Amino acid sequence: MQQIDTPPEARARCTLAHIDYEDAFLVDVEGASARTAEEWARAILEEAPAATRHGLQTGWTALGLKLDLTGSGHSVLGWPVRESTPDVLLLGADTRLGMPAELLLIRTPDALVFCTFVQHDNPAARAVWAGVEPMHVPIVRRLLAHAHRR
Repeated sequence: MQQIDTPPEARARCTLAHIDYEDAFLVDVEGASARTAEEWARAILEEAPAATRHGLQTGWTALGLKLDLTGSGHSVLGWPVRESTPDVLLLGADTRLGMPAELLLIRTPDALVFCTFVQHDNPAARAVWAGVEPMHVPIVRRLLAHAHRR
């Protein structure tokens, strides 16, 4: 697994008004096409250890993300699905703090690309993200490594 520059085709799928933070990770997975992008996203997020899932949802809620925690809608660990094809899954959450975000997973025959996009609508959102960003990348790395091992 390696952090990479966000591919232009990934950035083009982002539906945020503007991107103030982005990252992308490439995970080599033999036989990645055995699962759809949505199945991979569920494996990464929903099959993480229970304490990790709880911590993620608590953190996302603290950031003001509007998650579907009822399980009534089409979502992945609370993130509403904005686009789902066999090769692409785009999750997006609006926010109470002016910091909407999207998670994007792109499946290729032998790899996954996992991206995060965040928009800052005000100085408070920028300040909050500045405190979160140092923890974000290590958490994403752990999630992807855990899913890759399984």
